[in-house]
Amino acid sequence: MIGSHSPPRDTAGRLIGRDHDLQQIRDLLSIGSGGGALLLSGEAGVGKTAVLDALTETAQAEGAQVLRAAGVEFEANCSYSGLNQVLFPFQEALGKLETPFRDALRVAMGFESGPPPERLMVSNAVLLLLSAVAAGEPLLLAVDDLPWLDQASAAVLGFVARRASSIRMSFIATSRSGSQGLRDSGVLPEFWLQPLDEASADHLVSTTYPDLVPSARQRLLTVAHGNPLALLELPYALSSAQSPAGGDVPAVLPLSKRLKAVFGSRITSLPQSSQRLLLLAALEGDGDLGVLQAASRQANDGYDLDDLAPAERDQLVHIDEGARRLRFRHPLIRATLVENSLSGERRAVHAALAHVLVDQPERRAWHLGEATLEPDENVATLLEEAARIALRRGDAVGGMQTFIRSADLSPQGPDRTRRRAEAAYVGAESAGALPSAQRLLDDARHTARNPESSLHSAAATALLLLNGDGDVDTAHSLLVNAVEAGPHTYDADDKTLVDALHTLALICFFGARPELWQPYDRALKKVTPKVPVILSALGKTFSDPARTGAAGSQDLDDLVAGLSTVTDPVQLTRVGTAALYLDRLGDVRETSWRVVRMGRDGGPARRYLSGLIHLCLDDYLTGMWDEAAQLADEGIQLCDTHGYTAFAWYFLYVQAIVNAARGLSDQADATAQQIIHWATRQKAYCATHYAHHAAAVAALGRADFAGAYEHATAVSPIGSLASHAPHALWVTMDLVEAAVRTNRQPEAAAHVRAMREADVAAISSRHALLTEACAALATPDDEEALALFTKALAVQGAERWRFDFARVQLAYGERLRRIRATVESRGPLSAALSTFEHLGARPWAERAETELRAAGSGKRRSGPSKAQVLTPQELEIARLAASGLTNKQVAERLYLSHRTVGAHLYQIYPKLGITSRAMLRDALVSSVGE
Repeated sequence: MIGSHSPPRDTAGRLIGRDHDLQQIRDLLSIGSGGGALLLSGEAGVGKTAVLDALTETAQAEGAQVLRAAGVEFEANCSYSGLNQVLFPFQEALGKLETPFRDALRVAMGFESGPPPERLMVSNAVLLLLSAVAAGEPLLLAVDDLPWLDQASAAVLGFVARRASSIRMSFIATSRSGSQGLRDSGVLPEFWLQPLDEASADHLVSTTYPDLVPSARQRLLTVAHGNPLALLELPYALSSAQSPAGGDVPAVLPLSKRLKAVFGSRITSLPQSSQRLLLLAALEGDGDLGVLQAASRQANDGYDLDDLAPAERDQLVHIDEGARRLRFRHPLIRATLVENSLSGERRAVHAALAHVLVDQPERRAWHLGEATLEPDENVATLLEEAARIALRRGDAVGGMQTFIRSADLSPQGPDRTRRRAEAAYVGAESAGALPSAQRLLDDARHTARNPESSLHSAAATALLLLNGDGDVDTAHSLLVNAVEAGPHTYDADDKTLVDALHTLALICFFGARPELWQPYDRALKKVTPKVPVILSALGKTFSDPARTGAAGSQDLDDLVAGLSTVTDPVQLTRVGTAALYLDRLGDVRETSWRVVRMGRDGGPARRYLSGLIHLCLDDYLTGMWDEAAQLADEGIQLCDTHGYTAFAWYFLYVQAIVNAARGLSDQADATAQQIIHWATRQKAYCATHYAHHAAAVAALGRADFAGAYEHATAVSPIGSLASHAPHALWVTMDLVEAAVRTNRQPEAAAHVRAMREADVAAISSRHALLTEACAALATPDDEEALALFTKALAVQGAERWRFDFARVQLAYGERLRRIRATVESRGPLSAALSTFEHLGARPWAERAETELRAAGSGKRRSGPSKAQVLTPQELEIARLAASGLTNKQVAERLYLSHRTVGAHLYQIYPKLGITSRAMLRDALVSSVGE
């Protein structure tokens, strides 16, 4: 029968025209040897699935274990459904994992109930499980139609794919051209499967349809353009009047529509019972035969799994008896089934599935939503809860989509507006879906009397204003009005209120003016029974840290202590925000990396940005400037992709200040002016403070002390610390040094008094260092100055702030040489020079070198630090291992496998010139001074 055939193979059983492709793919994957990962791309019908099948057959024949999964368009919102396909055969093997990994994976796969596991924990659990499997025999993991895989599974498999070679596993996935997937984030190298060449296409048609007349065959070859599926299926679609033997190939629509029509004709030729069961399988999505059997009984249509036989014989589906799964031969079969079905048929199937999936609340809610035609508050409530479950595990996109469906099914009234507003807020605040958020808010305005009074609506609107043509004052006024006029009762457990107040804190920070913070402080006084710790901390550490920052230390301690149990990326990044101006970003560094990895694996874009911001700023302060620049580039690209223009200035600032410190003053000044131009128009004066800071450092580097003074005083006036301008803390030494260098000694001394009165030294070791150093710079008494410099450099932990510490060493050495203590000056000057050279801070290195020569010491030749040859991840692993942690403990901190940590250490030792773990600490310490 024409059309009932296998993929295009020749008489030797090989795919026609694919020998070279298969060999290239096998070489890239290194099945059974080194392992590797690959994305197989191409247009619909080009034969990706056929190539995947041939590859897996050969691998199995050669002794490899093959795991298969397929993306399911209609299960895209059901988290971990794809992962369930992959790991279903290993239920027993899960018991061999360590408890946290085993529990996380069992909950994610639906084998047990429990709190939603963190995605990185699930990812590492899967990696450990597959590593154990791959240790026994070669392992190939093949995923068909990756873009239709649910987001959670795609993120986990992307995590695994990046580490495939480290566990000697091979990973391949297919993706239709134009689809979004791992290719777009650079996770996998790509192999583009081309259409068949003319000779292979002719061989395929001649072999499959030997009776086709030459004219019809030539027309078919012209229309199909080498697409194997079109070459195989189009003749089957011909009517008896236009048979292949007759030679006519009808005029058709574009390929995708044409192929859907082809599949439609094959489906309609099946018995009605088979068609109904296939529709059930298409909408169920996971291919679970047990669920299909139960749902078919629930539907009470008088059919069961035996009715799949005609579809099997016609090779529309394949039944995997071992895994008890049904798989469609091609995704277009599933799409055609749904497209050709009646709406009533689809609703009936969804209702039957919802009845069966009582133990899977998310999937059940989704199917109920699809089965429901009219507004139904009960279904809307279930969908709202499903949305919150998705958000708690970091699936912002899925949560947003489910909130939208919940709103659609809500009766007219405040709940519909509330749910639509919350969807908009999630889209703007987390998911990176700003256009969708704007449309949702526009829709809400047509159904609500006063949509701005909704806290989520107001918060979302405020964020959209910041990222659009609005300004800080407009966003602030809108949100304050919503908070103060809203019907809420200032309940501390009201998540909507907490979200709105956090957004208000962000807007106040952007504005950097005392009057903006007053409504926030008023609101906190009304919250009962107790202000949430995160809001309390932000009110102290993020508003006016020069005066209230130290008082927020206990709040921050409590927040940091609870991070190990937090999975929600929103909560994780909010703690990082509270840590910023207390110089405690290092305490949340691992958390920030967790959030960034979530983002790289498909997690919420806005949270991804926050994690990058915190890492960039910590990297600058601690001297990891190369990584800071790399992450800043990543952040700018992310802002551009998702439209977060209001947050790009953070990353531009990092670029500017690193360039300024390295002597690239022209680039630094140009970037600073770019920030100032945007921020002034938006009234985001905090951003202008950051920009002036970078410009001040650039001016100091080129000895333009008058320019440095002008920029520094634009952040804070001399003699006082600007109120509610947090970045005034970061320019203290720049301002005092510029004042001293421009003969403003009294003004410099006044600024030191302001620092002492505010007790900024109590905030962190960095501010203690800078306070004493500023006092030393400002005093004309040499003896007092030397004592103050000594005190500054003796501050415990001050060496962590490498650039600042070296600047103080340089100033100390300069003062010593000025009083002719030349021998004594060489020590701090040499140490400063070493650090500046390591950082690439050229202007300061040149100053230190000049001072050393004047002190009678020649320039010290130095090569790159040994630590510089380590990658950022290797350096993080080395530091943790040097602190005494075991491989297992390091792995838990960084969410890696202990084998991966061991492999990294094996590479780290020769780079540092050592042979054992015991030598790590000394090697890292000595490399700092090289």
